[in-house]
Amino acid sequence: MARYIPPKQGKMGQVIDVIVLLIMSIGALYIPLWLGLAGSSKLPVPADEPTWESLGQNAVMVERWTALGYDPASAHDLITARFDYSFTWGALALMVVVIVGYFALMLRLSEKEYREVIAEKFDGK
Repeated sequence: MARYIPPKQGKMGQVIDVIVLLIMSIGALYIPLWLGLAGSSKLPVPADEPTWESLGQNAVMVERWTALGYDPASAHDLITARFDYSFTWGALALMVVVIVGYFALMLRLSEKEYREVIAEKFDGK
C-alpha cells in the first residue's frame, strides 16, 4: 500500500495564508468597533451635577474611584452606561445564512478533497 504524501505548499503560499489570516483576525476585531456595534458605553443616563450618592456609590466604591483618579463628573458616564441589547431580525437572519452557508461550503470542499485523497490512494485497486 502506497503511503499518502500530501502536496507541498510553497513559501509564498504560506506568506499569503498568514497575511490573509492576519487581515481576517484584525478585521473581525476592528469591524464591530468601526460599525459602532461594540462597547458598553452606549446609553449613559444624563446628569447635570452628579454626586457619589446620586450615582449609588458607597464609601468603599468612592475610595476606589478616587484612587483611580475619578471624580463624580468624570466617572458618571462609566457608572451609568447601560448595555444596548437591541438586535434586528434581519441581522439575525443574515448571521444564520452566513453560518449555514459557511458550513455547507466546508462540507462541499471537504467532500471534494476527501474524494481526491481516496481516488489517489485507492484508485488502482
